[in-house]
Amino acid sequence: MTKTQSARGAWASVATRAVVAAGTRFAYRQLGGGRGVPLVLLNHWGANLDNFDPSIVEALAAGRPVFAFDYRGVGASGGEAPLTVSAMADDMLAAIDALGLDTIDLMGFSLGGFVAQDMVLKRPARARRLILTGTGPAGGTGIDKVGSVSWPLIVKGMLTFRDPKMFLFFTASKPSRRAAQAFLARLKARKADRDAAVTPKVFLRQLKAITAWGAQSAQDLGVIRHPVLVANGDHDIMVPSENSRDLARRIPGAELVLYPDAGHGGIFQYHELFADRAIAFLDT
Repeated sequence: MTKTQSARGAWASVATRAVVAAGTRFAYRQLGGGRGVPLVLLNHWGANLDNFDPSIVEALAAGRPVFAFDYRGVGASGGEAPLTVSAMADDMLAAIDALGLDTIDLMGFSLGGFVAQDMVLKRPARARRLILTGTGPAGGTGIDKVGSVSWPLIVKGMLTFRDPKMFLFFTASKPSRRAAQAFLARLKARKADRDAAVTPKVFLRQLKAITAWGAQSAQDLGVIRHPVLVANGDHDIMVPSENSRDLARRIPGAELVLYPDAGHGGIFQYHELFADRAIAFLDT
């Protein structure tokens, strides 16, 4: 049994919980235990708790407690979705405080990677290690154009009765499309107590936050002294892969892995390889 199979099935049945922080009820799910440092997961634009890849979450939770959150206004969380990444970072820091978590590891995908960076810059002592996937720095190449890149493919998904993530997260090659189908099937594994759907209003408010992140001035990433793993596909069209290279150049000592023939969802296409790499990084 591989590490990525060791906790198979648990994510589909774990209970949805809530914690009150900053005057808002935040929905989260917790999986795993052991002696590892708690790992906090932050997800992408338009994602709720059911959009975390079960294969990756289960693998990571085999040796540590894993906490996955809904942002304010998303899914079962209360309040209105923030219009800035900074506000999302403040919310997540407050939720972590409310849960009584001390030192954490932090992993963010796409929008979650923006939030994770901001959290570490605001409260560097709170995090031990940082994993940034499918993401980029403030002011990064093409991030302010995520909407214009995404809308045609979202419409294509609607017209072809396919999940837009098929086109947004994966390349057009046969292996990548097969991986997309497997990933989307994994997201449907949970049958009961599924999270509330993300509303169009939340989707648009989050896009404003992403666009603002792409347009704002660059942050000084050289002050990040945490061990950092950066991962992406080599053909990311949403947050162009050059942003991953840029993060790895600007964060001292950062590790970089770019998966071949893979898009924005490279970590989902290569979920077993990524999980093993992430576990080795966190266990170091």
